[in-house]
Amino acid sequence: MNKKRFPVRLNIRNNVIDMTHGSGGRAMAQLIEELFVKHLDNDLLRQANDQAAFNVPGGRMVISTDGHVISPLFFPGGDIGSLSVHGTINDVAMSGARALYLSAGFILEEGFPLSELEKIVVSMADASRNSGVPVVTGDTKVVEKGKGDGIFITTSGVGMVPEGVQISGDQARPGDTILISGTIGDHGVAIMSSRENLEFETSIKSDSAAVHTLVADMVTAVPGIHCLRDPTRGGLATTLNELAQQSSVGMILNENRIPVNPSVTAACELLGLDPLYVANEGKLVCICAPQHSQTLLAIMQAHPLGRNAAVIGEVTDDPNGLVQMQTRFGGSRIVDWLSGEQLPRIC
Repeated sequence: MNKKRFPVRLNIRNNVIDMTHGSGGRAMAQLIEELFVKHLDNDLLRQANDQAAFNVPGGRMVISTDGHVISPLFFPGGDIGSLSVHGTINDVAMSGARALYLSAGFILEEGFPLSELEKIVVSMADASRNSGVPVVTGDTKVVEKGKGDGIFITTSGVGMVPEGVQISGDQARPGDTILISGTIGDHGVAIMSSRENLEFETSIKSDSAAVHTLVADMVTAVPGIHCLRDPTRGGLATTLNELAQQSSVGMILNENRIPVNPSVTAACELLGLDPLYVANEGKLVCICAPQHSQTLLAIMQAHPLGRNAAVIGEVTDDPNGLVQMQTRFGGSRIVDWLSGEQLPRIC
């Protein structure tokens, strides 16, 4: 570190963000060097350019971007830092791609404590390191007090799809099998319980995680997977409606087969929520040809992030794109799109 450039170290414990940290001057340079680069450090980021240049392997390139405005910033099982890494890696992975690099943009509000910012950046760095997907470029802006909400983070990710893989939301076909990688609703209920200071008999933690290694195992075994999607905002119900519309098909779900933690079920009943519409941050939906379903189910259940995977339904020939549910009571109902906003600021 250049001591002449920064004669006094950044006081992370006691200081807060002020407008000079976004001015483009010495204070901003010090914030970037002593906080962001310190924790996110890698060869490309250390070059300190306004972009990152890198070689890529053969195949089709994928890019995704995601903004994170979650409230509260810290929640059981994660925080906005780890979430911003996991969410974008997962979006890239849903194409079957191997995520390569991330960028990160920070919108900071004047007065935001540097100590909290460091916790978020450390969490982000840990998630990036554990996922093997480095943050190689970024940007920081500061807005006046009262014109933000502490911190917003936007991350973008790039990845490469292997040759022969054509996973897309418009590839579902009648007769296909629908799988889910685990229990639904954990993230949304963890956020709501933290936001409202609710206490349940058992702790409910967010499922926030990067599922790219699970996807890699699945794609290696079955390159011909038709659709992958992470059921985030709007939950499983909205995700399946999106896929049904994209592919011009219908779907039939079996309520008894959809995995939900009992604590999440109880919390949803208390809060008046339907788990089908509650956000997830570490789960994926897979749609595949029926002859591949048991192979994929076994691979999912063998992975730490897919232990509770299950076959939950099948794709039907319905140009109207209706998603229907066979209920546990023997009846059926339409599973429609999310109407309104069950849980705002969820990711």
